[in-house]
Amino acid sequence: MLFCGFCFVLIAVQANYAPYFFDNGDRSTNGNMALLSLSEDTPIGTHVYTLNGTDPEGDPVTYSLAYEAGSRHYFSVDKHLGNVTLIEELDREVSEKVRILVTDANDESPEFINTPYIVQVPENTPSGSSIFKIEAVDRDTGSGGSITYFLQNIHANKFTIDRHSGVLRIKTGVALDYEKSRTHFVIVVAKDGGGKLRGHNKMFSATTTVTVNVEDVQDTPPMFIGTPYYGYVYEDTLAGSEVLTVVALDGDRGKPNSIHYCIVNGSESSFEISNTTGAISVIKSPNQLKKEVYELKVQVCDISVYAFATVTIRVVDLNNHPPTFYGENGPQNQFELTMYEHPPEGEILRGLKITVNDSDQGANAKFNLRLVGPGGIFRVVPQTVLNEAQVTIIVENSAAIDYEKFKVLTFKLLAIEVNTPEKFSSTADVGIRLLDTNDNVPKFSSDYYVARIPENSPGGSNVVAVTATDPDSGLWGEVKYSIYGTGADLFLIHPSTGIIYTQPWATLDAEVNSKYNFYVKAEDTDGKYSLAEVFITVLDVNDHSPEFNENIQEKTMIIGSPVKIEAIDQDAEEPNNIVDYSIMQADPANVFDIDQSTGEIKLKSYIRSLDIIHNITKNKDCIWSLVVQAKDRGSPSFSTTAVLKIDITEEVRPMAAFLMQTKDNPMKALGVLAGVMGIMVMITVMISTAMFWRNKRSNKIMPVRRIIKKRQTHPPRMVRMEWLKLRRPNSAAEKFIVKEDTRNENSNNNAQAGAALPPTPSPPPPPALTSAAAAPTWHVPTVSGSLTPTFINKQLKKKGLGGAHSALVSELKMKFEKRNTALGDLHI
Repeated sequence: MLFCGFCFVLIAVQANYAPYFFDNGDRSTNGNMALLSLSEDTPIGTHVYTLNGTDPEGDPVTYSLAYEAGSRHYFSVDKHLGNVTLIEELDREVSEKVRILVTDANDESPEFINTPYIVQVPENTPSGSSIFKIEAVDRDTGSGGSITYFLQNIHANKFTIDRHSGVLRIKTGVALDYEKSRTHFVIVVAKDGGGKLRGHNKMFSATTTVTVNVEDVQDTPPMFIGTPYYGYVYEDTLAGSEVLTVVALDGDRGKPNSIHYCIVNGSESSFEISNTTGAISVIKSPNQLKKEVYELKVQVCDISVYAFATVTIRVVDLNNHPPTFYGENGPQNQFELTMYEHPPEGEILRGLKITVNDSDQGANAKFNLRLVGPGGIFRVVPQTVLNEAQVTIIVENSAAIDYEKFKVLTFKLLAIEVNTPEKFSSTADVGIRLLDTNDNVPKFSSDYYVARIPENSPGGSNVVAVTATDPDSGLWGEVKYSIYGTGADLFLIHPSTGIIYTQPWATLDAEVNSKYNFYVKAEDTDGKYSLAEVFITVLDVNDHSPEFNENIQEKTMIIGSPVKIEAIDQDAEEPNNIVDYSIMQADPANVFDIDQSTGEIKLKSYIRSLDIIHNITKNKDCIWSLVVQAKDRGSPSFSTTAVLKIDITEEVRPMAAFLMQTKDNPMKALGVLAGVMGIMVMITVMISTAMFWRNKRSNKIMPVRRIIKKRQTHPPRMVRMEWLKLRRPNSAAEKFIVKEDTRNENSNNNAQAGAALPPTPSPPPPPALTSAAAAPTWHVPTVSGSLTPTFINKQLKKKGLGGAHSALVSELKMKFEKRNTALGDLHI
């Protein structure tokens, strides 16, 4: 390894302070080339080091190497880049110098010298200039003795410092201004390179303050105050009158100089300015001034610098003319226009030719335009006018321009001065006549209509009237009605009036269909339409009489248990289909009670046995007849009567009870008896078979069993069983023939033979049919003979046998009257 010693020089050109190398420490290849070590076999031409230094003022530096006289040149350096290159082969055996280095410990703090630091800097010193060099020393050697400089609050500072040389400079792009700040206090920190002390890396620093005083320089131009400057010359202003005064101050506040005023241009020989006071005066009379506005360029200057200001002088005439509106033929204050409704928004009303003018000058000719009337429909352009303008009216709200709301739109066009004490103004009337278009759809008075109609209404009856209106005029406002939908088959609508009525052939029946709904359409001549929904309810009318069940003719009543009758009313709604029950006639009387709502018939509470019944009547068969009535609650009310035979008995054995319960259905009783007999036969066969096999397996002869018959005893007669005889009546009328009992039914034992029944009268002729147009009439039935089963009654209605029905009723009525006469006791 070869260690060579040599010297090098850093040259700075035209610098106040010497340049210096950067100390980058041991084993560095960039800096001051201290303690560089190279291997002796390093090839020639190798780049072995880079010299690096700087100048405190920022000037460029150059690099060179200097050798002792007579010594060999081993290295060369690039003058500008500082790159050091090996140019001679190294040989350790030829020359060798030994250096012994003693390492210093960092135990001393930096100290500033030549303090305090007070610097005087002119305010016109260029930015980036060096203004002072701070020096601090550290008695340590090596890295511990190297010092680096810093500034506190570097971002808020106008200065910067070179960290190695301590040169203080003004920041680049920053200028000092005596008028803004005359003194700056800069805090400088000096830090050493640090070092190991007692096993720790220790670093020391010191702080000092540099006072920078900014010196005033005569470089600030004068400054106008109170700008901008405006002046006015009125029609009555005299020549030579002062218009306004400009004021300026010298920018150098420390030592202000005297200033002078002058007009550079713009005067046109009409104005002058005082050289010392800055007062500007008009030198011509106002009627000689050719311009309305003069802009004067005024200059103020001191010894070496100057400044400019613009002064605006407006020639103002007297405000003696109001704004005036003009038409095509001169002044005009009334304008008219005809147009279609709903023009596009933003469209200009080109039919209006309006001009507005104010013949005054300056501020007196400035005025505002606005429309007075229904707001938000139109807007006027321009809104502010100086002297004269063409008035334009623009559509702003097309929807509001509606013929159905306004046939004529009337506005006032108002022009009023802005900045004058008089506020002169004028108005013009604007009338816009609108023409109609088909812009509306027919609209119903309601989205849906609800109607009710009685079910007995004849064909062609009015149901409901729908109403739709179209505000358009003429043919566009005519409305045509129509209906459609699945529920509209039974209805028609008048195309002009909107009255909905039933088809002439329509028959409404609440029991079949009580709800209809369909749509109605209102359409104008252009096909614009709207829809509404119609809901029709068919009201139930009490047009059905209650009808008894088919099994009402005969009932068997066990004492203590009621029997029940039932009648059905085919009406659709309450109270028309609610049935009340009552006993119209009973023989004997005051024996039965009936529940009005349920139709349950029971004996009076005191009748608890057949003996009591036998005391009431001598009719031992205990079959009593009742005339019962089923009556609905409609208005008017309909009723139906029936003759009911009740066979009264006491509680019987199950088989007898079963036969009584199946009295009205003999086929059911026969079926049950046949089933029971079949079961008994099967049981007998099974027993006989079992006995046969038992006897066959046994050799014993079994004794013959003797069967002892009991003496037959006749139970008391309780129930008449004549109803078990299955005999189909030959005619419907035979079901309602009540046989006369030849026995005495009078409590006085006066036997009287029943009179013979009169023959059945022939049915009356059918009623004459009335026309559909006739008003419907209510038919209140009398005591009807609905003893006929329901299906027979319906067949009679279909075949038109209403006369036979009345004949049966008459026959029953005659029989009861004759019987009561014979008994001497009136029950009806």
